[in-house]
Amino acid sequence: MGAGTQHDAGIVIKGLSHRYGPVKALDDISLSLPAGTTIGLVGPDGVGKSTLLGLIAGVRRMQAGQLDVLGTDMGDRAQREAFLPRVAFMPQGLGRNLYPTLSVWENVDFFARLFGLAADEREKRITRLLEATGLAPFPDRPAGHLSGGMKQKVSLCCALVHDPDLLILDEPTTGVDPLSRQQFWTLVGQLRSERPNMTVLVSTAYMDEAERFAYLVAMDAGHVLIADRTANVLARTHTTSLEQAYISLLPEEKRANATGFTIPPYHDPGGAPAIMAQNLTKRFGSFVAVDDVSFRIGRGEIFGFLGSNGCGKSTTMKMLTGLLDATSGTAELFGRVITPGDMSTRMRIGYMSQSFSLYEELTVRQNLRLQARLYRIAARDAAQRVNQALSDFELDGVADVRPSALPLGIRQRLQLAAACINNPEILILDEPTSGVDPAARDMFWRHLIKLSRQDHVTIFVSTHFMNEAARCDRISLMHRGRVLAVGTPAELVRRRGAKDLEAAFIAYLKEAEAEPAGASAAAPARHRRGWAWKGWGGGTWLPRAWAFARREAVELLRDRMRLTFAIIGPVVLLLIAASSISFDVNGVSFTVCDHDRTSISHDLIDSFRGSPYFVETAPSADPAQMDRALHDGRVQLGLDIPPGFARDMEAGRRPAIGVVIDGAVPFLAADVRAYVEGVLAQYAVTLGRELPQAASMPVGLEPRFIYNQEFRSIYAMTPGMVMLALILIPTMLTALGVVREKEIGSIVNLYASPATVGQYLVGKQAPYVALATCSYVVLVVLSVLVLGVPLKGSFVALSIGALLFILGATGLGMLISTFVNSQVAAIFGTAIICLIPAVNFSGMLYPSSTLTGLSRLVGFGFPASWFQLISLGSFTKGMGVFAFVRMYAALAGFAAFYMLGARLLLKKQEA
Repeated sequence: MGAGTQHDAGIVIKGLSHRYGPVKALDDISLSLPAGTTIGLVGPDGVGKSTLLGLIAGVRRMQAGQLDVLGTDMGDRAQREAFLPRVAFMPQGLGRNLYPTLSVWENVDFFARLFGLAADEREKRITRLLEATGLAPFPDRPAGHLSGGMKQKVSLCCALVHDPDLLILDEPTTGVDPLSRQQFWTLVGQLRSERPNMTVLVSTAYMDEAERFAYLVAMDAGHVLIADRTANVLARTHTTSLEQAYISLLPEEKRANATGFTIPPYHDPGGAPAIMAQNLTKRFGSFVAVDDVSFRIGRGEIFGFLGSNGCGKSTTMKMLTGLLDATSGTAELFGRVITPGDMSTRMRIGYMSQSFSLYEELTVRQNLRLQARLYRIAARDAAQRVNQALSDFELDGVADVRPSALPLGIRQRLQLAAACINNPEILILDEPTSGVDPAARDMFWRHLIKLSRQDHVTIFVSTHFMNEAARCDRISLMHRGRVLAVGTPAELVRRRGAKDLEAAFIAYLKEAEAEPAGASAAAPARHRRGWAWKGWGGGTWLPRAWAFARREAVELLRDRMRLTFAIIGPVVLLLIAASSISFDVNGVSFTVCDHDRTSISHDLIDSFRGSPYFVETAPSADPAQMDRALHDGRVQLGLDIPPGFARDMEAGRRPAIGVVIDGAVPFLAADVRAYVEGVLAQYAVTLGRELPQAASMPVGLEPRFIYNQEFRSIYAMTPGMVMLALILIPTMLTALGVVREKEIGSIVNLYASPATVGQYLVGKQAPYVALATCSYVVLVVLSVLVLGVPLKGSFVALSIGALLFILGATGLGMLISTFVNSQVAAIFGTAIICLIPAVNFSGMLYPSSTLTGLSRLVGFGFPASWFQLISLGSFTKGMGVFAFVRMYAALAGFAAFYMLGARLLLKKQEA
């Protein structure tokens, strides 16, 4: 377990443990690793490699134990943060730390800015790294359009742009084709030769890769199996390869599954092939994903599919299963041309994706039952099939366990069992053993050989493991959408005169990538200086915040859907809502049931006819007919004038008039009632002049409304809609900022960089503040020029309030984004949090002064009500800056409170 003696101890671990709930990822590890050398960390997924690397890199919080890295106590926050500029961390996953919409140059430039490189130094470093990695011809290509191998090269450039003392690479070549893997490690070797004191710590699932490292650490189930020089590991295990050495170190129950096996020779039964591709082509616009591919796979054959990343393997598989239409050419299964609607043929196929595609909340048995139902297997047969699958794939002991609690090898066996539940005649497997340890891979292949040789199932499998490809009966080598060669592994090796299949594959790929004679050299990367801080008293706070702001702004500008929503959303909300939502009562339909039919009753009816608020419909013969009209919604008001109405009025007896109002909508009913009372009051005044003894009101009523003399709803609604647009859209946009990076994994760039959480949050907030400010100006212009709502007060006063309100809204979005774990939750949570108080408790619908109790606390505890006072006061009351000092202070307090909350909730390390 001890380290070699010629190197000083670089990484010292004592009693290190780490848990994720009930799962123990690391179990009391003690280890000493040398500095200034290359260290390989081997083992399958789920044994604790990524957890250990995250702790060493400082991106994960320590729970128990001691960890010293290059003289730094990683349990001490101050020491850890001071150490971060000396480490470079490349997380697991193809380009996981990259930003898809940013170009190759922009991604590397972002990392250089985070680590404080000056503009001239950034340009020199980036140019040199792109030339060294062969990426110089592609500086402007978006990272999302790169192949897997190219993404890993860009990630390596990002990691090395600041010359670290410790380079940590977490499975950098998993899922990468052999040629890209070779180029990747050649580059790492070149860069390390320039910095021989740099320590390189790499985890890998490829044992042949691990042999290139000077020091080796093998892990299983959270424990260290061995830690020693690679040569010593082979000597101590009495083996000739690391794969054999690793298997020999496993516990007995796991080692038993890795016993050797032989593959019986394949005999073609003849007849129609299981799969036939003829001139198969698939285009996506101008891009040709699959170009004139042809091959034949016999029944019961194990056919391997190898190719560079992004070469079209998955697209070809989808066309062969009918999931994707071919642009040209034909795909045949069992002698029949496959079509998307051919379900009978699909029922004869089993498919296993690379990533786990079953249900984590169901047990193993329940997943298999569900799969059987999906294949329409009868209930009696389904139970038998499930029991048989549990037995065949050795899953009986975990039948009632959920997949999340299972090791990766067993999870893959479960996926294979699910793919075989319908007894398929063709089994399509997309990199089924990626990340699985050698022993589990051998067990997996024993199942495949049994299915092929005993059950005569045709197996179509893609893989990047050359030892697995060598087990196939025939393989197809593919690159850039074209098939380079088809044949048995031995034939392909013999044709190239190579020492093994990997060397032959690399030779084929190099030949396909070779430029034609006379081709011009790649153009050097163009200078992209951009705007940079020239320094602010030697500080780094603003430049790092600017790096995040610049990157967020570029991503936002290139995300057309999000940008369109950000620009058009507030405009649409204002124009539609302000002009369509109205509390003006106009055109209220009414019917009259006149039992008196005198001139006085007619005068009363004429009072309603002459009002702009009421529209008469057909009269009602009796109260029952009037009630039916109200019930059916044909009218909102009914007048029931009793017999003897005129006689009673002349005698001064004040007869009762029946007024029936549709109260289904309370706001409308209240307004109708007020207008009815106003019409009746006016009628009484008019009648009083003619019949003094009948006058019920001796004085006239002349209502007058200040500020909004026309009493139009749009004057009151528009300021509220400006408020609603500025709280809803900016908050929703920023609420996606942090959680989106959590989901895609790029949040690790914050954890692994010397940037602070404050710099990160302010940088991410800034572009949305600028965008929302532009939206505010547009909203005010539209309100005045299009909607015709005059701005009677100070534009400066309104703008100060709007800026503070925008800071509060975007701060609230940041706060929401820090404590939710999905973008869906962020959107729904933001909508609920913003809409309810902004609409109901802000004063938009009725004055906030009328609120009492809890509703008043909610209203004034949310920034919308404070800005509503500013917006309404500026638009309708002509108020200025000094009238809003209290509102300004409240909005500034909300903005600071939200950002402080986000700062406290967002930690600099993962749990």
